[in-house]
Amino acid sequence: MARQGHLTINEARCKGCELCVSACPLHLLSLSSTLNAKGYHTVTISEPEKCTGCASCATMCPDIVIKVERD
Repeated sequence: MARQGHLTINEARCKGCELCVSACPLHLLSLSSTLNAKGYHTVTISEPEKCTGCASCATMCPDIVIKVERD
């Protein structure tokens, strides 16, 4: 069974740079249509149950807004 991960995204600090989106090997991340208080489209995960917890997204995030926990 594949290792499972859980993402916590600090939407208030996300600036929508999309570096995490391109880093996700399973293409689970995208920008949401809603804006945060700063006016940025924030990242969201489409199918959280498919996340393996590889942490590529968190590693690429320049603002450290993604926390990855592995089950």
